[in-house]
Amino acid sequence: MTSKLWVFRDIDPGRRATLAQALSISPATAGLLLARGVTTPDEATAWMTPLRAHDPFLIPDIEAAIDRLRYAVQHGERVCFYGDYDVDGMSATSIYYSFFRGLGANAQAYVPHRVREGYGLNEGAVRALAAEGVKLLVTSDCGTTSHHEIAVANQLGMNVIVTDHHQTDEQMPPALAVMNPHRREARYPFRGLCSGGLAYKVADAYRQRYGQGTVALDSLLDLVALSTIADVVPLQDENRGLVQEGLRHLSRGARCGIRALKQVAGVTRECTSETVGFKLGPRLNAAGRLDHAIKGVQLLTTESESEAMQLAQELEQLNRRRQDLEAEIMREAVAMLDGSEAPPAIVLASRGWHLGVVGIVAARLMERYHRPAIVLAINEQGVGKGSARTIPGFDLYQALASCKDLLVAFGGHPSAAGMTIHESQLPEFRARFAAVAGAWSLAGNVVPTLHLDSEVSLTDVNMRLIQEIGSLHPFGAGNPEPMFAVKGLAIMEARVVGEKHLKMTVRQGRSLPFDSIGFGMKSLSEQGLTLNQPVDLAFTPEINHWNGHDRIQLRIRDMRATARE
Repeated sequence: MTSKLWVFRDIDPGRRATLAQALSISPATAGLLLARGVTTPDEATAWMTPLRAHDPFLIPDIEAAIDRLRYAVQHGERVCFYGDYDVDGMSATSIYYSFFRGLGANAQAYVPHRVREGYGLNEGAVRALAAEGVKLLVTSDCGTTSHHEIAVANQLGMNVIVTDHHQTDEQMPPALAVMNPHRREARYPFRGLCSGGLAYKVADAYRQRYGQGTVALDSLLDLVALSTIADVVPLQDENRGLVQEGLRHLSRGARCGIRALKQVAGVTRECTSETVGFKLGPRLNAAGRLDHAIKGVQLLTTESESEAMQLAQELEQLNRRRQDLEAEIMREAVAMLDGSEAPPAIVLASRGWHLGVVGIVAARLMERYHRPAIVLAINEQGVGKGSARTIPGFDLYQALASCKDLLVAFGGHPSAAGMTIHESQLPEFRARFAAVAGAWSLAGNVVPTLHLDSEVSLTDVNMRLIQEIGSLHPFGAGNPEPMFAVKGLAIMEARVVGEKHLKMTVRQGRSLPFDSIGFGMKSLSEQGLTLNQPVDLAFTPEINHWNGHDRIQLRIRDMRATARE
């Protein structure tokens, strides 16, 4: 395991004690709230019971969008909901398609093929949809930078409504409406909505102005939760309430496509953010990575149990194939880097790699080497397409913008982006991008850092603390899972389970023994530790359900030898 710098959040002890007393909660939980910017009892109550929902009519251009959608519904115009091929795009497209089909709209869904068409609006699809008679094109998770494609749509007699949350240009495309909270003039008070959240707000605005059809607005919250968690947008503000309620819908499985997906994924318990992030999301994404993401939309919108199960099984097979391809490309990528010190930024490319998997490999390389990473698949024409992932603090979007003269296209967020480049430009791009990252790293930003909420003793870790932590769910981006440190533990037992997981029993002084698990940490010797030396653990407390019994378990996030005083 890579050695990390442990950094404790700066919490004022007096405020922590005051908040704990006012709310009758443990000091550890009060510290968690303060670390999230919650400083008063009223703010804490709002955080633990989020009901906040902002006025959808504050979203830029939303009135023009719902008025145009109303006209299309009333006049039977053909409407196409066009989404990206990731979970956010699929979910947003499914929200639009389900809601407006329930109003009687002449609606269809379209998702571009990742390899054949690429990301976002493409001119070929625009022309084909116009030829089919589409009069209104509504994008999800794309379109903000599609100036040319939207101009072509206008020329062909189509109006375009953009629903997107990606970074914006100074000049908006020539669309009828561009609903993006990142617009410079936007008055919407929260910029963290993903495209699924935005589509839900559009449906809400339409319902408020014109009423709803056969699809209840609340029934779409499972799709909002899928998109919000999978797209790793901040679980703050209204996103927390949307995801909390959406997870309840996912757990109930009212949607037959969700029931089928949970069955093939082996999900039998209540759905959490982890369920979406590690079980449901990857299977939906597998459709867009290796086949066609329209299958994900079909799964999320079908009302046929048999069709849902058939599609879910197809996604399960695609996900297994994705796992095999990912492992193979990762081995090749690591081999390219072995034998030399990792550069300030990793840029790797190959003609043999699958475009649908390079984004995952970029994320794995970033985690392994703690460097910004770009992985590209080069086609037969010598054009490389791929994905970039980055470490905290390094803005990918701005770094790529500084190299844009070498790129065919790029777009995305500060933490994740996509790009297209000619193979001949790769050497110069690699050098310049590494120079940008190198200049940033000279400021001391490359040390892997573990942000801990507070140091506790094992006697503080009890059922009450875990119940209080439960009130802070859901966890994810912007609301990280609580992480504590405990020092000077004696290891009573240590063994490897499941081939690569470290299982230990530890105690602190005369405390009760606690089970702990370090996933993927293998043996103590792999961590450079021995059985007879005291250790410090960074951990998240949780309940381990086993053989009908519930026990507190420490999920290890990092460990190190206790420093000698």
